[in-house]
Amino acid sequence: MAKNLLIVESPAKAKTIEKILGSDFQVKSFFGHIRDLQKAGMGINMEKNYEPTYIVPPEKEKVVRDLKSLAKKSGEVWLATDEDREGEAISWHLCEVLGLDPRKTKRIVFHEITRPAIKAAVENPRTVDMNLVMAQQARRILDRIVGFELSPVLWRKISMRNNLSAGRVQSVAVKLIA
Repeated sequence: MAKNLLIVESPAKAKTIEKILGSDFQVKSFFGHIRDLQKAGMGINMEKNYEPTYIVPPEKEKVVRDLKSLAKKSGEVWLATDEDREGEAISWHLCEVLGLDPRKTKRIVFHEITRPAIKAAVENPRTVDMNLVMAQQARRILDRIVGFELSPVLWRKISMRNNLSAGRVQSVAVKLIA
């Protein structure tokens, strides 16, 4: 068993990165978001300062179980998600479900899957940027509140179809234009 577990989003990336890093690393993928807001009650507790309630969707439970098992057997877990709010939040969600401390878990980013880029990332790890996590969480909560509150109004007033949705950006933009 490799002493390091590196977790990436894409299975195609995982195979290439594992070849680059060699036998010290086992590289596994998780195929996108690992948790989401629960549907009941919008997944947001309005009375508790808009506290989100996250769940692992049923289709991700096996992936989480497998990653937990691998993480327990590994000396160190590294996270390599995209370098944006979403990627940072995904890394934080992985920390949450795997029982890792985001202040200590190594987080790497790279912009190309080449030997120099991967090696440079591994030589310069950082930790999860909680400011980016909070920014993504605020955006996600606003999406949910605006979508759940305004979309049904659209369905009743504008369309007989239930496929229109109101987003936090376009709803405000339409109001400004109107």
